[in-house]
Amino acid sequence: MELERLLRAQGFGSRAECRALVRAGRVCVGGTLCDDPLAQFEAEGLGFSVDGGEWTYRKLVYLALNKPPGHECSRHPVHHPSVYSLLPEPLVRRGVQTVGRLDQDTTGLLLLTDDGSFIHRCTSPRRSVPKTYRVTTRHAVDDRQVAVLLNGVQLHDNPQPVAAAACLRVEQRCLQVTVTQGRYHLVKRMIAAAGNRVEALHRLSIGGLGLPESLSRGEWMYVDSPEEALISSGAGTLGCSTGVPDVLEGQS
Repeated sequence: MELERLLRAQGFGSRAECRALVRAGRVCVGGTLCDDPLAQFEAEGLGFSVDGGEWTYRKLVYLALNKPPGHECSRHPVHHPSVYSLLPEPLVRRGVQTVGRLDQDTTGLLLLTDDGSFIHRCTSPRRSVPKTYRVTTRHAVDDRQVAVLLNGVQLHDNPQPVAAAACLRVEQRCLQVTVTQGRYHLVKRMIAAAGNRVEALHRLSIGGLGLPESLSRGEWMYVDSPEEALISSGAGTLGCSTGVPDVLEGQS
């Protein structure tokens, strides 16, 4: 692949912008300066740097972000900063999208990718991908509320009761709830229908992809084998791709 085309595929700008980057001596490939935008390279897994920032070529990218509060899952936010502001510009420019959305005040695991098929598989109602949340409630949770959530609550936009796939009382005012649907404010409305109120909501996992404790709020990482991890039976640990440079891993 020509170097200028490779850079363009990785989000470094238009063809003209990428050509200018190379001709200005701002790009190194394998540690060696390359000023020929038409130079040919085997793209997959190629290591290169732009202005000293190290990158590895990826045909598709899969990211996990520990979403902080006060951020909107939109490229055109209205009241709060966008989650895309937490990513390096090349990742944004190459077109990564959030896999589903979290409310501006909800924290935790958010996946992003430029793989449209993966987004469809994750969000399709037919797949019923489980999502697990830690829920902090306003009032103490009793056995009746747990039973109601497991048996199903009635929501105004669904003729059938909606039940949690799993519900565990962790502390007096803390639940761990798993749902398999992606409706608007679903967990908050389910808790309200059970007679309580959500004070804080934090997503712990999507399918078998679990949020690593080492990933601080606002930080992100590449995900290894997302499809395999997504369908695994338990929430596993997200893996950072081998060879990901420190300058990129977890950058916010």
